[in-house]
Amino acid sequence: MTLSSIRRWRRPRAARRYPHPLTAHQLWMVSLSAPVSRDRSASRTTLYPFTRIDDDSARNWLAEQWEITSRAELTDRLDGLSRSGYRARALQLLGVSPLAWDAALYADIARLGFGCGMITEAEAWTALKNIVPAVVGTYASWQEYADHYLLGRTVWRDGLRGTQDAAFPAPQSAADAHLRALLNPANRSSPWNLAPWDTISHPDRPR
Repeated sequence: MTLSSIRRWRRPRAARRYPHPLTAHQLWMVSLSAPVSRDRSASRTTLYPFTRIDDDSARNWLAEQWEITSRAELTDRLDGLSRSGYRARALQLLGVSPLAWDAALYADIARLGFGCGMITEAEAWTALKNIVPAVVGTYASWQEYADHYLLGRTVWRDGLRGTQDAAFPAPQSAADAHLRALLNPANRSSPWNLAPWDTISHPDRPR
């Protein structure tokens, strides 16, 4: 076990700070970011983005990967992803607009923004609710959502070729394996099995 792993393990569990379980609708909204959350420290079933309290990691990730260091930059990035995001380039190249890629990033950034205190819990939920109509109006299943997420990721990776960030993304095989695990009906921990696609179209309920 590495020193960083030991330090992370010693941090309090996020469930202690946020003990109330999500409703069915809330879990579905959080699950929009599931394709992005491959790290073992990530939480896929809470609004807080990690299993243990780690506000610094949320802040550092936003700064290093997104150049987001303020509330204004966070809200501007969310607005950009909701309006056009990376799917505008995909539409030009392929004639297809993979909303799922932008929606997953949008949900991930909103959760990280909440995780480091740039936005409140209520504001994070409002941000997630704002993206729901477009997602529901575009896809009919988590499978369709996953397919378009991978398409958007491919276009994004191709755009990094020849730049200093070309080696940054995880291998495509890792993304493929992660999506297969999320879609596997036998995976009881998958948020997509805990909150099936049609969950958001029915009245909300406690879990």
